[in-house]
Formats: sequence, structure tokens, C-alpha cells
Amino acid sequence: MSESTDPSAPLFEDEEVPSGEQSNTANGSSAERGAETMRSDRDLVELAKGGDVRAFGTLVRKFQPRVFRLAAHMLRDRSEAEDVAQETFVRAFQALARFDARCEPYTWIYRIAMNLCLNVIRSRKAKRGGVDASDPRIEAVLSDARPSASNPSDQLEERERYQALAEAIDSLSETLRVTLLLTAIEGLRHDEAAEILGAPEGTISWRVHEARKKILAFLRERGHPIEGDPRE
Repeated sequence: MSESTDPSAPLFEDEEVPSGEQSNTANGSSAERGAETMRSDRDLVELAKGGDVRAFGTLVRKFQPRVFRLAAHMLRDRSEAEDVAQETFVRAFQALARFDARCEPYTWIYRIAMNLCLNVIRSRKAKRGGVDASDPRIEAVLSDARPSASNPSDQLEERERYQALAEAIDSLSETLRVTLLLTAIEGLRHDEAAEILGAPEGTISWRVHEARKKILAFLRERGHPIEGDPRE
């Protein structure tokens, strides 16, 4: 893969304009960028297939943070997740001509990211053990969560709870973990996850149920029961 990059940074910048034309095109370029953000994802893909680099850049800026978050949850390594986030859009750009217009662009992009993550996991010679304090998933969850209490002991308890949750997710089989990440963490509907994973929607629902049941049991055994746990 290419060198890691800031996952929030766009891969495709606006094409360079000759200096003599910059003043005449500045307003037009700004208007074009505004119009692109209003277009549907399908429209942007069609424009990109026609050679519009700005349109593809808009897709990158929209989906790259989500792709990075998915990769971070799957790989548990910030550098590898950044590499996957970068490579996902390189692969997508190279495969634009083969994009199936019947698919949603985000499910197509997610499928590319998922396959890259699975390739990384399978290429590892040994499974990594445990979850350390620098796990990028924990930082991502804490930064997205509601403001924490200022009490240091409460902050430590919160971090320990999220660390236990990350360990619970890691304890799942690959199939259950990937399905749960797409639905519970990425917020995809079951039919959307089914399209990405190539499984019936009923199978997705069963996997989510099983994954949640196993996670609740894991957390309960380690003294971190979740509110709403029927056994509590």
C-alpha cells in the first residue's frame, strides 16, 4: 500500500489553474464545488467516470473519514487503517469504469474497504493480543461520545468501559464482528449490510443478534454490564 496519510485529507485536489486564469475562474470554481456537494453520490460517480476529478474528490471527502473509522475498528492499528483508507479510494478510482449503477456508491466503496481490511488481517503472521490504551477505536469512540465528566476517576472508568467493549468485539468471530461493525457502528441498515457482505438480510439480522448476545455475556463476565442487559 501507499504511505499512510491523514484520513481526513482529500486525495484528489482541484486541478491546477494557470496563474493568468486564476482570477477569472475563482468564482466559477467555487460555484462548481458548491454544485458538486449538492449532487447525489450516483451523479458524482457518473461525472468521475467521465473524467471529472473534482467530482471524485467530493466522494473522497464525504466517505474517507467513515472508511478510516471502519478500518480502525477492523484492524486495531491506526497506521494500517490510514493505509486502507488511502488505498480504498485509489482502487475505487481505478475501478470507476466497472461500477455497477444498480449499487449505491457507498456500498461499493465499503466493499472495497472491507476486502482490503480482510486482506490485511489474513496476511498477518500472528494474531495481535489484547487492546492497549492507544487503540484508535477507543479514541474515536471517546471523541464522538457526549462530553465526559471532569472527574479523573470517571474518565478512567469510561475509558476502561470502552476498552472492555473493544475487547468484546475482538472476541467475536470475523463474520459476526464485520456484520456488527457495519450495522451497529457504521449505522447501515440490515439490507445495506447484506448487499455489502453478499448475505441474505435474515442472516444479517441473526448475526447482529448473536454478536450482541456474545458481547453482553463478555462484558458481564468482566464486571462491565451494559444498561438494558436483560440479566441485570
